Amino acid sequence: MTTPTPLGDGSNEPRPNASQPPAAPTYPYGTATLPPQPPLTSAKGLALAALLVGIGAFLFGLIPVFGAIVGVVAVVLGILAMRKKQPKAMALTGVILGGVAIVASIAVTFGAVALVNLASDDTSTTELTESATAEPVESTELEPAEAEPAEVAADSEPEAADVPAEYGSALISAATYASMMDMSKAGIYDQLTSEYGGQFSPESAQYAVDNVDADWSANALASAKLYQDEMAMSPAAIHDQLISEYGAKFTVEEADYAILHLND
Repeated sequence: MTTPTPLGDGSNEPRPNASQPPAAPTYPYGTATLPPQPPLTSAKGLALAALLVGIGAFLFGLIPVFGAIVGVVAVVLGILAMRKKQPKAMALTGVILGGVAIVASIAVTFGAVALVNLASDDTSTTELTESATAEPVESTELEPAEAEPAEVAADSEPEAADVPAEYGSALISAATYASMMDMSKAGIYDQLTSEYGGQFSPESAQYAVDNVDADWSANALASAKLYQDEMAMSPAAIHDQLISEYGAKFTVEEADYAILHLND
């Protein structure tokens, strides 16, 4: 209860009763302090960089090597951004785009290397076949000069000027088998006449193996080394494989040469 008590200035203002607790202080409007608000999150630098670099890597992914390098940068930035708890969507997108760029760039790089190797192999094979087809011309031109005219007429081997196209093709195939696969003379003949191989006539196959420029002993040695290195065969087993009619079909002399120089 408050009772009006005259003040010294003559005004009657209500005064609080001494038995009541004092009233809580009041503050002017607008002076109350608000609780601290969490800062607004914005795109962080690493996540944004990962996204932008990932987009660039995706665009340059078909460029050999360079695309893979840019992709690696995008993946690294994205991983760092996720570790620092930066916006996950942007960082993960950068990682995915960078990974795609790495795979695409590596695939294009290997494809380009394979094409270059294939082109070089084709060039070497062409040079080899050209040299192989040029040499029989000289040998067949010399043979009629040493024979009697009647024998030349009866000879079944065609002259260089009259070599059929099939004979030339068989010779090219024989040169390829001899130089690139180290096959024996008998093995090449069987491959040329096989219905699952060249399907050449016996005459053209015989002409090819008789006129191809090949070192059969060297081929036997190369095959022997292959058996030793890749199949871990003993010298005796290698010798049997070289002369077997179900194997390489080299002659005994060629197999002996191979075993003799196997460890040279």
